[in-house]
Amino acid sequence: MKIVVIGGTGLIGSKTVERLRKKGHEVLAASPNTGVDTLTGKGLDDGLAGAKVVIDLANSPSFEDKAVMEFFQTAGRNLLKAAAVAGVEHHIALSIVGVERLEGSGYMRAKMAQEALIRASGIPYTIVHSTQFLEFIPGIVQSGTVDQTVHLSSAYVQPISSEDVADAMADVALGKPLNGIIEIAGPEKFRLNEIAAQFLKSTGDSRQVVADPHAPYFGTELAEGSLVPIGDARLGRVSFQDWLSHYQPRT
Repeated sequence: MKIVVIGGTGLIGSKTVERLRKKGHEVLAASPNTGVDTLTGKGLDDGLAGAKVVIDLANSPSFEDKAVMEFFQTAGRNLLKAAAVAGVEHHIALSIVGVERLEGSGYMRAKMAQEALIRASGIPYTIVHSTQFLEFIPGIVQSGTVDQTVHLSSAYVQPISSEDVADAMADVALGKPLNGIIEIAGPEKFRLNEIAAQFLKSTGDSRQVVADPHAPYFGTELAEGSLVPIGDARLGRVSFQDWLSHYQPRT
């Protein structure tokens, strides 16, 4: 079966492509670097020809409100149009747990717009809502840093490893469309400020973390349960400590 992974050379995409190829499927790792650009539409028709499944893992290069909305709406329309022409039977997109609870964030509004386009397309679909990746922790810490102090919300998070996300995306790709949402999360729940403090301590970083209920997250304040699943979710296997034991800073 031919499967096209949009964003197939990125963190989740490359791992998802590897898993599906090992299962014997023909997989196109689609990205601007491989000649497929959802924002301009370049290479989409040729790339999707013969595909039964499309997995959209692309992300906006800019998180500025106007730019991110334009990216997800334009890229979403281009991709869905090409998918319809190609006769794609299952459209899959990766989104965010709690996206509908964080409308104060321009990024979250853009992801909701992307989801709305998918639901209205008429193509059978599955939307995967994921919690934050463990790999995002260093970036989250940096975003809250002022001098040697890190200001972060004390809201709960349930971060998941990229390996577990890729496992879930591959499984969804080989399953039937849900025409709905599945949620995935890590096996443990933490307060955001506490997991950040643990991360800094384990890496020998002297910055201090301050719990700040007004600290912004993607431009909006968090409520206690904004970022964790409500009800059943598929839980990953990689714990925070397991991930931390293999963590290597990017150079």
